[in-house]
Amino acid sequence: MTLVGDGVWHGRIWTGAWTDGGGGAYDVVEPATGDTIASAGLATPADVATAAETAQRAQRSWAALPFGERASVLRRAGDLLAANAGEIKEWLARESGAIQPFGDFQVHTSAAECYEASALPSHPYGELLRSGLPRLSFARRIPAGVVGVIAPFNVPTILAIRAVAPALALGNAVILKPDPRTAVSGGVVFARIFEEAGLPAGVLQVLPGAADVGAALVTEPAVRVIAFTGSTRAGRLVGELAGKHLKRAHLELGGNSALIVMPDVDVSAATSVGAWGTFAHSGQICMATSRHLVHRDIAEEYTAQLAERVSKLPVGDPFRDQVALGPLIDAAQRDRVHGLVSSSVAGGATLRTGGTYDNLFYRPTVLGDVPVSAPAYAEEIFGPVAPVTPFSSIDEVVELATRTDYGLSLGILTRDVYAGLELAERIPSGLVHINDQTVNDEAVAPFGGVGASGTGSRHGGPQANIEAFTETQWVTLRGDLPVYPF
Repeated sequence: MTLVGDGVWHGRIWTGAWTDGGGGAYDVVEPATGDTIASAGLATPADVATAAETAQRAQRSWAALPFGERASVLRRAGDLLAANAGEIKEWLARESGAIQPFGDFQVHTSAAECYEASALPSHPYGELLRSGLPRLSFARRIPAGVVGVIAPFNVPTILAIRAVAPALALGNAVILKPDPRTAVSGGVVFARIFEEAGLPAGVLQVLPGAADVGAALVTEPAVRVIAFTGSTRAGRLVGELAGKHLKRAHLELGGNSALIVMPDVDVSAATSVGAWGTFAHSGQICMATSRHLVHRDIAEEYTAQLAERVSKLPVGDPFRDQVALGPLIDAAQRDRVHGLVSSSVAGGATLRTGGTYDNLFYRPTVLGDVPVSAPAYAEEIFGPVAPVTPFSSIDEVVELATRTDYGLSLGILTRDVYAGLELAERIPSGLVHINDQTVNDEAVAPFGGVGASGTGSRHGGPQANIEAFTETQWVTLRGDLPVYPF
């Protein structure tokens, strides 16, 4: 099976069938080379209205199917993702700059999301309630209806399917808006997978589009739930718009995640952990290790070893070469990263390695002695930059770690794991990893941040997914009509 072939999808969008996008076709560009590698259909706000009408009709019959039939579609989708891993990884490398191991992880996790979601249709979906009246009283979870999913460019398969799969499994229809830069690996792939898996036409719609399409998805009356993954800036706008239209918005946003390194660790091992947390996928991960808070007793040794370790990492085209880091997504992101590095060095940080680029290939960069006033400390970088800031005491590192609006992920490296757990209790964070870096994700675990990182755990695990994509309905049942005073 070939998922994406000439003539199947070029210049088209998926609205229950392959149709022309109202915005015409646009070029999908490979960041590593600047070459056009695809032509995709661009949706418009009018396409959202059409898709929503189709989705509403299709959702009713989809939700009415026996739960085993919905489960089977999700299982087949997982099997198809695994069977077509090679092709999907190629698109991930070419569209998003993912190296092969990171592509492997995305496909494996995406398949796992489908397998986990396949258990949701048979999961208990209600509870019996006490009542002071002679009646049967219970609460049940019913599909929300049509769910809008807005997914980003950086990890396009996982960050789409983790909402798409459970929403479908629970009886909803889904309109997916992938980032236009990753329209194939974040959108077309899923249209083809679910088409082949036997999902009825119209239940999943894929509409690559710009911000106006996202806004139309949020305001569309037929769409009752929005699952958004992206920047905090955009997430605030989505949340505000959703609130105005009285619909739920599950927001998974940015991060400025800290890795706390205590003085009792093996420094060499710690730098390996820290390097992966920052430089995996060139730092273009929301939960990337963005701040290395290292005890002053080992800060210089840690910084030197980290710089030496990452200075040897090869950077290049992940589709054609064996590399550790691929390109940044586009020139705007590269320039933003370089601006943060340059201004932080001007503000007192020391450049220990990196700080240079060739086209979109940014060298892994380590900044030492980074002051809290430096932009690389205060802002989400979303690039291959490791700022190291020393601390002297537990109270100081707690203050440093919490000096941010974000609260997505936290890593603590220490031989005293119970002390690490106590430390974690003092730092608001949606995710905590003792003796690991900040980039962790599993389909079975709830995922989400606090503060400027989002609205809490809205994905992962049956309870979070059921709460995210269903409504609670209270039902009572009497055997006879009651008698009222009038």
